[in-house]
Amino acid sequence: MSQNRRRISRRSLLLSTTAAGAAALVGAPAQVIAATPLQRRQRQSGDLATEPQAFYWFPETPPEGAPDPGIVWQGLLDWDPAAEPDVPFNTATVPVADRFTPVPANSSARAGQGAVQSLVAFAGTAGNPSQGSATASYYAFTHWAYIEELVFWGGSWWEGIILAPNAPVVDAAHRAGVAVLGNVFLPPVVYGGDLKWHDELVQQDDDGRFPVADKLIEVAGVLGFDGWFINSETEGGDGELADATRAFLAYLQQHSNLRITWYDSMITTGEIQWQNELNERNDVFLQDGDARVSDSMFLNFWWNENMLAGSAEHARELGRSPYELYSGIDTEARGYTTPVDWEALFPVDGDHTTSLGIYRPEWTWRSLPGDHQPAEFHERDDRYWVGPTGDPASAQPGSDWPGLAAFVADRPVAVGFPFASAFGTGHGTGYWVDGEKVSDQAWNHLGVQDIQPARRWVVRGADASPRFDFDVAYQGGESVAFDAHPEPSVVELFRFGSFVEPGAVVELVHQGDADLEIGVATEVPRAPGAEPSYRFRPVERVRQATGWTISRAGLDDVAGEKLHVLALRFSARQAGTWHLGQLSVLGRRPPRPPSRVRGLRVQHTWVGDDEARHVRLLWDRAGDTHHYEVYVRHGRTRRFLGATGSGAYYVPDLPAGSDADAPSTAGSDASGPGAAGSGAAGSGAAGSGAAGSGAAGSGAAGSGAAGSGAAVIEVVAVSQLFARSAPAVVPLR
Repeated sequence: MSQNRRRISRRSLLLSTTAAGAAALVGAPAQVIAATPLQRRQRQSGDLATEPQAFYWFPETPPEGAPDPGIVWQGLLDWDPAAEPDVPFNTATVPVADRFTPVPANSSARAGQGAVQSLVAFAGTAGNPSQGSATASYYAFTHWAYIEELVFWGGSWWEGIILAPNAPVVDAAHRAGVAVLGNVFLPPVVYGGDLKWHDELVQQDDDGRFPVADKLIEVAGVLGFDGWFINSETEGGDGELADATRAFLAYLQQHSNLRITWYDSMITTGEIQWQNELNERNDVFLQDGDARVSDSMFLNFWWNENMLAGSAEHARELGRSPYELYSGIDTEARGYTTPVDWEALFPVDGDHTTSLGIYRPEWTWRSLPGDHQPAEFHERDDRYWVGPTGDPASAQPGSDWPGLAAFVADRPVAVGFPFASAFGTGHGTGYWVDGEKVSDQAWNHLGVQDIQPARRWVVRGADASPRFDFDVAYQGGESVAFDAHPEPSVVELFRFGSFVEPGAVVELVHQGDADLEIGVATEVPRAPGAEPSYRFRPVERVRQATGWTISRAGLDDVAGEKLHVLALRFSARQAGTWHLGQLSVLGRRPPRPPSRVRGLRVQHTWVGDDEARHVRLLWDRAGDTHHYEVYVRHGRTRRFLGATGSGAYYVPDLPAGSDADAPSTAGSDASGPGAAGSGAAGSGAAGSGAAGSGAAGSGAAGSGAAGSGAAVIEVVAVSQLFARSAPAVVPLR
C-alpha cells in the first residue's frame, strides 16, 4: 500500500475547518509538550524518576527523528505493563455503577431514546499527569446523568496517536455509571499522518490474529476502561486497507466486550470521504451482514434533516438501532452559541431520530480567562447542559441552545443505602477535612469526585439559586450554597430506588441560618415534570462541629417503602445564604471506619534537578474506600499533601536537604493539595497552603511517627460515608 507522507513543521500546524477530525490536535504543540523542570530531560518508558503520566503510543513504529523533551515515543506492540512503573498510577479502580431512568424532569425529554457521547480533551497527549494537578482550572465535569459514554480525546503525530484515559476521569465516570473510551487517531496527511500507522494498526499475523487489536484489549483490561473510539483520517488507502480495517473491528468484537465507536471517515474503497450519514458507502464499518463490526458510529458534523432520517432508516434495515448512531456537533469554538438543528435530531412531536455526539464540550472551561474561579466554570457548564434557566424541570426546546436536559432524560446512579455525598466536584481552591481547612492550595483530581444530584437544580417556591461555593466546605473543596427567604424553597437533591430500613435517618451538615425540613417521596411522579408528592419532616440539631451544625431527621414513618426522591424545604425570617456541606442517609449503626491501608510502600524516591525530593507511593486499594488522604508528619506536626482515588500517589516536591523533609512547625505555612507539575490531586509543595496538625477523625499517628526524628508519610483511607481509618505509615529515608 502507498505510504505517501508529507513532513511538516510543528509550527505550521493549523486546525482545519474542512477535515472534521483534524481538530483532534489539542492546543498548540508548544502548549501540549510544555515540560516541568523535572520533565525537561528526556523521558524514557519505564523511567521511575519522573512524574507518572497517562499512556500514549504509536501502533508499532514512531516518526523519524527524536521526540522533544517530555515526550516518550513508544510502539504499543512493545508495551509491557509489568515493566511500566506508571501502571498503578493509571489504573482505574471504580467499577461502572448501575443506573436507572426515572420519570423525566420535563415533558420534552425522552427516556430510552437518543443518548449522548461526549468527546473531551482534558489535556494534551504528552505530559498529562496520571492523577490530577495543582490547579483548580480543569474540566471538572459533573453532569454525568446526561451522557452515555465519554471519549478521552487526543492524539497527534508528534506525540502519539493512541491515547489511554487517565484513572481519575475513568473513576469519576464509572462512579456515575458512564463508560469511558480511549482514542485511536490516524491523522490526515496534512497534520502529519502516515499511512504506515494505519497499516500497522490493522496488521494480521499468520495465525489470523490482529496483534495491535490484542494490545488494545489488553490495555483496556489492565487500566480499567471500557473501549476505543477509532478515528481513521489518513488519506491514501485502498479497498484492501478498508477490508483489513473492517476485519480488525470485527476481531475486536469477537475477542472482547469492549465498546467500539467508529468515526464516519473511511469508505469501502479506502478513501477518506466523510459521509455525514450512514449509507451503503460506510455501513460495513458498523454492520457487515450478520456480523456486528462496531457498537456505534459517530457521524460527521455536516448532516441535515434528510440525512439523519435516512441514516436512522438504514440502521433499522441493518438490524441496528438508530440510537447507535451519534450525530456529531462541533462545539469546540462556539460552545452553547453553536448553531444546531435540534429538530432534525430530537423532533418535538416525535421520537428522537438518532443519538447525539458532542465534540469538545469542554469549551465551557477552555474559553474562560486563565484567572477564572471554579464557580465560573460550573455556571457555564450548567448553562451548556441544563439550559438558560438552570433548572431541568423548566428546560424546553425552542431557544437556540435550550440545554441537553430539554431533550435527554437524566439517568442517575442506582445508589443504595447507606449513602453520603459532600457534593465534591473533583477540584477546588483549598481542601477541608471534617470542616477543618487543611490546605490553601488549588488542586484537581476527578477520582475523588462525589455522586452529584442528577437534576441540578430543580427548585420550586422561592428562588434558592443553588450553586457550588469553593470558599466554604466541610469535606473536599466545596459546599452547596442556597439563598433562603421568608417564602419556602423546595430543592430536589437525590433520586433513589432503594427501600428504607427501620431506624434510617437523613443527616445534614450545614452552616448558616435557615429552617430546614427533609422531604421524602415514596411514590413515582405521575408524569414527566410533575412535582413529587413529598412528606416533610423537620430536622433536629444534634451537635456542632468546627463551625458546622449536624442535624438529623428520622425515616421510620417510611420504613419498608421505596425512597424515590429526597428534597430539602427551607426558609429564613430574613433573607440570607446558608451552606450544605454533606448529606447522608444512614442506618441504625454509626458508619464504621474503613480498613487501615495495607501494603504502603515507597516505589521510588529521588532528588530532582529542581533540588526537590520526589516520592512515588503505592499501597493496596480496598473496596470499602472512596478515596485516600496523604500527609507528611515530622514529630507532632502533620501536613496535608493531598487526596487520591487510587492506590498510588506521587509527591512531587518535598524540599531536599538535611532537615528539609520535615514539615513546617505547627502554626506556620503547610503544604496544599497540589504544586506545579504534581501528579496527584493534592501532591503538594512544602511551604504553601494552610497549617494544621491533622484533621478531626483521621486517626492517631502510626507507630513511631510522633516524636521521631525522621519524617514519615501517612495515608488515611476514607469510606463512602466519610469515616476515616487510622493512618498507615511509611518512613522517608
